[in-house]
Amino acid sequence: MDWIAKGISTAIVGVTLAALPGSAMASDQEYKLVLTSEAGDRDSPLGKSMQDWAAQIEEKSGGRMKVNVFYQGELGGQQELFDQLVKGNVHMMITWPQTSYDERVGVNYIPYLVLDWDDAIRSYGKDGWLREVVEPVYTDMGLKYFGPYPEGFGGIATKGRYALSKEEAGGMKVRSQPIFPLPQTIQAMGFEATPIDWAEVYTALQVGVVEGDSSNVIYWDYEYFRDQLDYFVQSSHNFSSYALLMNGGTWQKMDEEDREIISSTAQAIIDKQFKDAKSEDDKWIAAAKEAGMEYIVPSAEQKLAWINEVRATVWPQIEEKLGADIMNKVRENASLPK
Repeated sequence: MDWIAKGISTAIVGVTLAALPGSAMASDQEYKLVLTSEAGDRDSPLGKSMQDWAAQIEEKSGGRMKVNVFYQGELGGQQELFDQLVKGNVHMMITWPQTSYDERVGVNYIPYLVLDWDDAIRSYGKDGWLREVVEPVYTDMGLKYFGPYPEGFGGIATKGRYALSKEEAGGMKVRSQPIFPLPQTIQAMGFEATPIDWAEVYTALQVGVVEGDSSNVIYWDYEYFRDQLDYFVQSSHNFSSYALLMNGGTWQKMDEEDREIISSTAQAIIDKQFKDAKSEDDKWIAAAKEAGMEYIVPSAEQKLAWINEVRATVWPQIEEKLGADIMNKVRENASLPK
């Protein structure tokens, strides 16, 4: 296994690769499942949500299902973890899914897809139009999709200076998640997009490889990089949303009762996050401002200029990769600027 070659402890591997019989399981089957994410320590909101999901699974199964939770960096980087989820060595993740297996995953990251909280809840919710677009993509990748884990609207966090227009952004190197079409979005907004994995962002900021971070809600920039960043511009170019996923092979081997335990507890986590996400985001905006980070909301005219530029430049690139069917659905449902 790749993990052994990378030196991961045999104890963890033993848990991760717990044997599962090939036929459907009875409801007395015992499980040792691995749940992880590429971001968030145990005290972060995401870390606490993973703990909550694991605890609910164990409780509902009467202890038959044991869930071992691993936090950011403990089992590898963003792409590596997603690879292991697809392979089945990691059973469950709350993650920003990678586009390396299917570029259509990029529908999660279409810029300026939704423009306010009401629109985001309507579009990303259980009965929202986005689910019928994204769920088949995950199925084709061999993954079970339970739903989104919304955080809020992303922005541009920088040090030393900030930008509110394409012209002002010229020459500013800003970190982007290495996921299409986020680097393309940041580039269209006028910045010099530099794709960097989450685990390397602090060092990149510290040594000056980049002047800022992008596409995260303010929590991540405040909590992890507050000593490096001075400004947070609420560009809201993306709606930051993780996905609750399970390896499809693991899911298929479960019987209906155990699938219900996993899916119902996943939905409970999703429902709670939809309820709490905006107030959680507001809390961290206030905390960042209190700590001295300047929080800047572009004017309606400034935001409209970015919306028009990004939709005109990036949406055609997305259509080339994701296909006309998906983008037609997007254009039918995406909000118009007010």
